Amino acid sequence: NLVKKYCPKRSPKDEEPRFTSCIAFFNILNELNDYAGQREVVAEEMGHRVYGELMRYSHDLKTERKMHLQEGRKAQQYLDMCWKQMDNSKKKFERECREAEKAQQSYERLDNDTNATKADVEKAKQQLNLRTHMADENKNEYAAQLQNFNGEQHKHYYIVIPQIYKQLQEMDERRTIKLSECYKGFADSERKVIPIISKCLEGMILAAKSVDEHRDSQLVIDCFKSGFEPPGDFPFEDYSQNIYRTISDGTISTPKQEGMRIDSKTTVGKAKGKLWLFGKKPKPQSPPLTPTSLYTTSTPNGSQYPIFSIEPVHYCMSDIKTGKPRIPSFRSLKRGWSVKMGPALEDFSHLPPEQRRKKLQQRIDELNRELQKETDQKDALIKMKDVYEKNPQMGDPGSLQPKLTETMSNMDRLRMEIHKNEAWLSEVEGKVAARSDRRHSSDINHLVTQGRESPEGSYTDDANQEVRGPPQQHAHPNEFDDEFEDDDPLPAIGHCKAIYPFDGHNEGTLAMKEGEILYIIEEDKGDGWTRARRHNGEEGYVPTSYIDVTLEKNSKGS
Repeated sequence: NLVKKYCPKRSPKDEEPRFTSCIAFFNILNELNDYAGQREVVAEEMGHRVYGELMRYSHDLKTERKMHLQEGRKAQQYLDMCWKQMDNSKKKFERECREAEKAQQSYERLDNDTNATKADVEKAKQQLNLRTHMADENKNEYAAQLQNFNGEQHKHYYIVIPQIYKQLQEMDERRTIKLSECYKGFADSERKVIPIISKCLEGMILAAKSVDEHRDSQLVIDCFKSGFEPPGDFPFEDYSQNIYRTISDGTISTPKQEGMRIDSKTTVGKAKGKLWLFGKKPKPQSPPLTPTSLYTTSTPNGSQYPIFSIEPVHYCMSDIKTGKPRIPSFRSLKRGWSVKMGPALEDFSHLPPEQRRKKLQQRIDELNRELQKETDQKDALIKMKDVYEKNPQMGDPGSLQPKLTETMSNMDRLRMEIHKNEAWLSEVEGKVAARSDRRHSSDINHLVTQGRESPEGSYTDDANQEVRGPPQQHAHPNEFDDEFEDDDPLPAIGHCKAIYPFDGHNEGTLAMKEGEILYIIEEDKGDGWTRARRHNGEEGYVPTSYIDVTLEKNSKGS
């Protein structure tokens, strides 16, 4: 029961990383389950071989003992009966002897009496002879009964009773032997499971030794690594430039020079109230200098001043601690409204880049599996429809059309979802590659607009997070101030004309009218859908077979 209670039921789809300490605990639970199974074997062995056998044998012994005691009582009753018969014959013999003596005395008295008649004397003599004869018979009977009683009494005390006691002794000895066998069976039942229990204990020790702290740490790193770069060195801010400027230069550059000083409230507004893993992060006097957050621009007099953006590495740390997602950026919201991409967090923009890439790849794999299932189902339905058309008696081919239409619709939906997630994945991988290129680049004194980086997938995916000019003194220190700047749309690589109307009811599609002209921003990748955009900026996917496509030359530079 303890193992069943604490052993979780993990679903097959649960692919979360399992730490070696957790795996060791699950292995120990399994070994403990086997250990408990051996204890159940011991309990069952005890119940059948020890307790059950003793109970059955005790019942048999009670029956046998009762039989032996009953035999002893019967022998005692027979001896008592023989004694009573002997005693009755003795008393009868004693009584007849007294009657014979009285008859003898009466005969002698009448024989000596001269007045007695001869007839009285003869009568007394006959009575004497009768009594004497009866006394002799009783004497013989008494002697026989006495001899019989003595024989039975000897037999009772020397044969019957000793035999009964011997049987009781043998019965008790057998009981003692049975007890010893049960004691041995108890020990044997324990000894039989000792090897298996030893293996279970060895398995527990091996499970404990299998704990790898370095592997667990690596799992934590792989699970929570963000892909952000650590902050760089702080730059030297030369405030003495105002001293060496001319009056004319000062009139032009002074306002910008004054604006160059970044308000500390504005700079740390994004990190205000944020906690990282080790408590409150110290507030820097100026933002860190990194290849992704430092850009420079030139003033009209040729001098350069740095432009900073905040590199939110501590956001990742706070995400590890709190796990609370931030509100997605305006770009995600705009994409969700214009292209009908669903919820703003559908592209995992609340996650760091590395985790976002993993999630997107996992979702693409799942969608590909579902698409394969739908494809197999479509092939099966088509085969079944062909069979029905060739053999009408087996079924109506028209009955399969709704299911086939539904399957095709599901396949279109899955292809569109896969295409959408692949676009997000390529976007994330492109940002990571761009970040890697910029990290190795030494030219950080030039404003690189094409290579700008946003902390993609952390807590904002705004591509224009870097400050484009000197910050305003009246800027409100809100952490969402720079999340609602628009990003550059994808360049058009051609145009198309709608041959047929398309309602675009499905999520992520773009409705169009017949004859409508649209911009093409992404070609068909083989799934039957082309990404297009209207003049008003609304984007979505349209069926390739519904449009007449015309691609521009040198489209990448257009």
